[in-house]
Amino acid sequence: MATNFLAHEKIWFDKFKYDDAERRFYEQMNGPVAGASRQENGASVILRDIARARENIQKSLAGSSGPGASSGTSGDHSELVVRIASLEVENQSLRGVVQELQQAISKLEARLNVLEKSSPGHRATAPQTQHVSPMRQVEPPAKKPATPAEDDEDDDIDLFGSDNEEEDKEAAQLREERLRQYAEKKAKKPALVAKSSILLDVKPWDDETDMAQLEACVRSIQLDGLVWGASKLVPVGYGIRKLQIQCVVEDDKVGTDLLEEEITKFEEHVQSVDIAAFNKI
Repeated sequence: MATNFLAHEKIWFDKFKYDDAERRFYEQMNGPVAGASRQENGASVILRDIARARENIQKSLAGSSGPGASSGTSGDHSELVVRIASLEVENQSLRGVVQELQQAISKLEARLNVLEKSSPGHRATAPQTQHVSPMRQVEPPAKKPATPAEDDEDDDIDLFGSDNEEEDKEAAQLREERLRQYAEKKAKKPALVAKSSILLDVKPWDDETDMAQLEACVRSIQLDGLVWGASKLVPVGYGIRKLQIQCVVEDDKVGTDLLEEEITKFEEHVQSVDIAAFNKI
């Protein structure tokens, strides 16, 4: 009974063609939509597979219902019915998904249209120029010619009288006195002397060098603007020690080159001289 029912059932196998035609029509009217077209393509592929499966089922049922064909078991027919029913349910769910997507797309398009209409234009309005009337040129008042009596009165006024001259002399003397006092005070004030603190490393030739004699040789150097400070012996390695000595020099009188030259004159004790630290005071 199930095979005969399925054999005579009317099924619309070409539905996917009409669905594709309807989709193309709406795309031409509203333009293609990427997300909806992908979903509709997936739905059309599934519908196509369903239609092909139904066509194959109908062909197999038509062949099995002819003369000489053996009827299948009831289990096979029930399995086919269950599969067809599941495909129908899936088809209905896919249709619902497609309809929801179409509604969402239509809402988005409506919202975009509203936003485009409500967005202000980008045309920049030129500011209105104000017309300013030209200023009137005011003519200066004409001067009255001076009378001889007024000229005589102006001559009688002495702008630089004797009193003003005496005051100017006193101010000049006071200014010169203050300048002289400032110059004397500046001359008495001692000038600042630039000094530097130098830490020297004096290295001997070997471990047999008498370091006390080496320090005495270094301190024997006496120069104007040179003051020797504290010293100590620092181990270098293999029993050799170097003399580290502090000194303060005046920059204008003693330089580092002069110090190195004077210390290296003691060739019997000194191998080399290095500047370990140099600080301005």
